[in-house]
Amino acid sequence: MNILFLCTANIQRSKTAEELFSATDKSNVYRSAGLSKKYVQKAGSTLCNEDMLVWADKIYVFEQMHIERIREYTGDTYLHKISNLAIEDKFQYFQRELVLLLLERLPLEHIPSEWPNF
Repeated sequence: MNILFLCTANIQRSKTAEELFSATDKSNVYRSAGLSKKYVQKAGSTLCNEDMLVWADKIYVFEQMHIERIREYTGDTYLHKISNLAIEDKFQYFQRELVLLLLERLPLEHIPSEWPNF
C-alpha cells in the first residue's frame, strides 16, 4: 500500500511519520510532503502535488485545514483516501511525544507484528 503523510511544511510531523513507518514497516511504501508552498520553499522540503495524491492509496493529514487545502485545489476527488490524525503543529522532528501520538493514532495494521511488547 502507498501511504502519504501531509502536513503544512513537511519538516516535522509528516517527515517524522514517513521516516518512522518506513523504518519499521516494510510492507508499505511511505512518502510525505507539505501543503504550504510558502513554508515548503522556506524549509527546502517537498511540496505536495496531485501526482502524489493519485499515487497514494491512503493519505494521512494532521489537521482539518489540510483537508480543506486539498479540497480547495482538487475538489472531493481524494477525500475518500484521507484520514485526519489530529496532531497539532507543536512538535519537533522525531520528538518523543509526536512519535507516541503517531503510534497511537495510526491503525494497528501499520505497526509491524514483530515489535516487542513494552
